[in-house]
Amino acid sequence: MAEIERESMEYDVVIVGAGPAGLSAAIRLKQLDADINVVVLEKGSEVGAHILSGAVLDPCGLDALLPEWRDMDSPIKVPVKKDNFYMLGEAGQLRIPNFPMPPLMNNHGNYIVSMGNVCRWMAEVAEGMGVEIFPGMACSDLVFGDKGEVKGVVAGEFGISADGTKGDGYEPGMELHGKYVFLSEGVRGSLSKQVIEKYDLAKDSGPQKYGLGMKEIWEIDPAKHSEGTVTHTMGWPLNSNAGGGSFIYHLDNNQVYVGFVVHLNYKNPHLFPYMEFQRFKHHPMVAELLKGGKRVAYGARAITEGGYQAMPKTAFPGGALLGCSAGMVNVPRIKGNHNAMLSGKAAAEAAFKAIQDGRSGDTLEDYDTEVKTGPIGKDLKKVRNVKPLWSNYGLTASLALGGMDMWMNTLFNFSYFGTLKHRKSDAEATEEASKHKPIDYPKPDGTLSFDRLTNVAFAATNHEESQPAHLKLKDDGVPVSVNLPKYAGPSARYCPAGVYEFVTEEGKDPRFVINFQNCVHCKTCDIKDPSQNIVWTTPQGGDGPNYPNM
Repeated sequence: MAEIERESMEYDVVIVGAGPAGLSAAIRLKQLDADINVVVLEKGSEVGAHILSGAVLDPCGLDALLPEWRDMDSPIKVPVKKDNFYMLGEAGQLRIPNFPMPPLMNNHGNYIVSMGNVCRWMAEVAEGMGVEIFPGMACSDLVFGDKGEVKGVVAGEFGISADGTKGDGYEPGMELHGKYVFLSEGVRGSLSKQVIEKYDLAKDSGPQKYGLGMKEIWEIDPAKHSEGTVTHTMGWPLNSNAGGGSFIYHLDNNQVYVGFVVHLNYKNPHLFPYMEFQRFKHHPMVAELLKGGKRVAYGARAITEGGYQAMPKTAFPGGALLGCSAGMVNVPRIKGNHNAMLSGKAAAEAAFKAIQDGRSGDTLEDYDTEVKTGPIGKDLKKVRNVKPLWSNYGLTASLALGGMDMWMNTLFNFSYFGTLKHRKSDAEATEEASKHKPIDYPKPDGTLSFDRLTNVAFAATNHEESQPAHLKLKDDGVPVSVNLPKYAGPSARYCPAGVYEFVTEEGKDPRFVINFQNCVHCKTCDIKDPSQNIVWTTPQGGDGPNYPNM
């Protein structure tokens, strides 16, 4: 394609992504200087449309950013009242007592929230302070300066035809330049991947690890509803097939969040994460809760799980990685939103200081130091060995040794294990299909469990079909020539939205089909594909899921 001429706009700070990290950065910049020019670019059709999280929110990030938030009209209304932990068997469950768990696992003082609604509220706060926020503006590329630094992004390109040519309604988009560019794209962001590779930001860290989180919202019988109750489970149905577990959070209005997480380092390519989730809901404890209720929403999202030792350097020439773009989830707590907010605050303070000093386009070393040694680093360092213990030695070892390690870190700031390493990427963990037996999954009953395409309709996802597929193959032949015979075509199973399928017609070779219109932007394919042949890129702005209150 010929060089495209675009208009440009200049800002002090350009922020990609209106999640908790990006919005916190925008708010903090305006707190520091009301005249600083800040723009937030969001690929979703509105703020919150692409936000999916559990979520039990630790308010420490908000306490640091907006100490008066409890007196504001926020959507944070449901405090946690009760914590339950269960180990599940196929027909029953065993309650794990709370007292042996380290204090950091206690949810007292936390809140059950819709992070989509929290972000919508934060966006209103930011706009009230003068922040410009543009939803429906996907950032498709980076703009580099003369010294190789990131100086901006390309946003708002529309009208590319399916064959890659400019359609009749083509709009080239704009370049938005900033003294600093913050990437707060969430997990496995396309621009974040580019800067991590370009500046070798991960050279001193281990491979990032991921989970796939799937979530439904249910309206249940009021007699069974217990507002403020938080329940987590482990064990069945995954057992030894994969790491992971579930969450059930009772929010207000007789609604519950029902979620399931599968660690993406599983070995057996026959594993079907979505069907594990659907099977989970048939456990007697869960089925009884949901009986008589109805599912009202569905979505899925990858989760960063590598923790402290998997975080890349978070500052690069001209910008910074915020929140899950760098991987700041505390895995045993299943929480990352507080660290995302703290990272946004820290990045804003580092950029403000640099701008005050007359700098631009350099590396914000102060930010990276704050992330690694401040509240975020301290939060993640205490739990750094839980995930590698689970990955390398299984659930039982993780519960026993991981619990002991968290206690040692909490009481003495010391670990007998030091810092354990992650051995492989999640793609490399996938073994050949011949080494494993296929798994027989029960057919969804349409009442408690649902097929993928039916559920995807409840994500309200939509993509303009005339554009090129945003899911790119490095080699068109690999899915059929390598992944199908060697790994039994795992993309047909690991995708929670039914994007990928192998179609066999009589007398013809199998075809690999990408139904990109179904995509809910979870990024699992980019992470788990054993050949690393699928690359997730951003579609045109506004496309994707439209989550109401995930």
